[in-house]
Amino acid sequence: MRSTDLNILTTLLGILLAGVMLWGCSVFSGQQVQSPDGNIVLHFDLSDGQPYYTVSRNGAKVMDRSSLGLVRDDIDFSQNMRLDSVSGPTKIEDSYRLQHGKKQQIDYNARENIYHLSHQSGQDLDIQVRVSNDGVGIRYHFLGQSDETHHIIAEKTSFNFPEDARAWLEPLANVNTGYAQTNPSYEEHYKQHIKVGAPAPDSAGWAYPALFKSEDTWLLVSETGMDGTYPATRLRPDSQNGNYQIGFPQQGEQFPGRALNPQSTLPWATPWRIIALGSLKTITESTLGTDLAAPAKLQDTSWIDPGSASWSWAKLKDQSINYETQKQFIDYAAEMGWEYTLVDVNWDQNMGYDRMAQLADYAEDKGVGLLLWYNSSGSWNSTEYTPKSELLTHKDRVEEFSRIAEMGIAGIKVDFFAGDGQSMIQYYRDIFKDAADHHLMVNTHGTTLPRGWHRTWPNLMTMESVKGFEYITFEQVNADRAANHNTMLPFTRNVFSPMDYTPMSLTELFNVERKTTNAHELALPVLFTSGIQHYAETPSGMEEIPTYVQDLVKKIPVQWDDMEFMQGYPGKYVVLARRSGDRWFVAGINGEKKTKELSLDLSFIPNDAEGLMIGDGESQFAFSQQQITASSAVDVTMKENGGFIILFETKT
Repeated sequence: MRSTDLNILTTLLGILLAGVMLWGCSVFSGQQVQSPDGNIVLHFDLSDGQPYYTVSRNGAKVMDRSSLGLVRDDIDFSQNMRLDSVSGPTKIEDSYRLQHGKKQQIDYNARENIYHLSHQSGQDLDIQVRVSNDGVGIRYHFLGQSDETHHIIAEKTSFNFPEDARAWLEPLANVNTGYAQTNPSYEEHYKQHIKVGAPAPDSAGWAYPALFKSEDTWLLVSETGMDGTYPATRLRPDSQNGNYQIGFPQQGEQFPGRALNPQSTLPWATPWRIIALGSLKTITESTLGTDLAAPAKLQDTSWIDPGSASWSWAKLKDQSINYETQKQFIDYAAEMGWEYTLVDVNWDQNMGYDRMAQLADYAEDKGVGLLLWYNSSGSWNSTEYTPKSELLTHKDRVEEFSRIAEMGIAGIKVDFFAGDGQSMIQYYRDIFKDAADHHLMVNTHGTTLPRGWHRTWPNLMTMESVKGFEYITFEQVNADRAANHNTMLPFTRNVFSPMDYTPMSLTELFNVERKTTNAHELALPVLFTSGIQHYAETPSGMEEIPTYVQDLVKKIPVQWDDMEFMQGYPGKYVVLARRSGDRWFVAGINGEKKTKELSLDLSFIPNDAEGLMIGDGESQFAFSQQQITASSAVDVTMKENGGFIILFETKT
């Protein structure tokens, strides 16, 4: 053979080999997606027929080789795969507006690759990857059309951290444990700065968002984009060598008689698995949880009005749910300029519908809307509070929502859900939709994590999913840990989604000793975001508070235009700045039992703004006040378990 013929044959053979998809080979090894700024890179690899990914930031690997794939009841899509083609990189641009949260107007930019894979059986699976400047998102697509219901029995997605990484994780409680068998409700204290790979306390595993630190990079793992065709997931309890794999809910976390684990016809897309990553500032300011959520399903949102609410049950409990006490809390809301009063458990027994209609009329005359509590549960727990089991079917909901909407009720609080099974996730969405049809806003308690739902369903104002204020009133151990716990939440639970912590107790509690200072408590409504902020303090308690403090509380909004992470560390302290219009609120809390001296750079505040700082006073229940001028070095002292808040206003 002539040398020229040999060269031509060699070239053709090389081209052929480059285009052949060989089983078990990394033919497309080295595929990657970069963030728009080039700092984050997700590397996709197919090795021995199994898909993997790694993540690097600024050239350093922050997540080791992590597995991908799904196991369906008929086919294992985590092995014997080949890569047929790649679509991308595609430039993704989105702009959307939220009713409430850390920002109302959000712009999202990312780059996307879609990896078109096929199993050796010939069945296809797409893996969609997006990388933005604040993190990555991954989800799976089964293409085609089929009326056959398919079941996923395992998801192989993992998050594999270097063995020297550290974790801040919330354990999930096992199903049907706790008060009246109402767990899991995402109401546990965080395990902090633990070595990756440490097993979870219970077999339920670890909750999202899960926070990790790998070298100088922080990573916050969660999920978003729940459409009812998949359960909410979690991290499995065992994560040997720091390799955390997605797990499914426990038996019993579903609507009775309906789906627990993933099942659907085709086409079928899973939720997004998201990893916000970067500096602690990047993590705290990230909007990835709504960036990858489905767009709003409501065309008309003019009736949705985020705001603040008075709430008697926080401190006064069951006996406060009566007509006269609720009138007092309506008057209190009107005096504070708050939009709502929440009427909690057993209102149907203690007052009844006719009396409630009269209360709604009284509230309307005061310019206050009423929110009513419901017990979501059927047979999945032993709670006795009422109204109970009034929302179980579409017919039930239409009847009940029509009745209370006619009375002028503004929204509902629904409590005691069963867990994270697929049918329970669909139950949430059914409630959101039917409530929206009747112009009712929604808050849920005893509940799962929101997972981006407040973008998709703008009438969803907030969800509990946190060990909030009520737990402080139950047991001294929760009061003892409150300051530390509070400094975890801006870095974890409250990053992506609204949180109904029910903050701000400025007076003594009846059966436990509060350990936080008043300035710490005053900072919480700024640090914690919620579409409706339910305040824990009572009318008589607020009367004891200095007028200048009351005046500041009246100005705290729930809709924010911008935010700045300033300083902090999970479980130790946090300082955030939030802007609403031309007002800036700067708030900080100390989670440790020692005084903290801070120097804050407030040079981003307009020069013509005047600042009032309210901080820790001489005693736990006292305040101090000081005029502040914004500059690049403002000194602030926080006492043990203390805090502060600064309001900057432009005077005209």
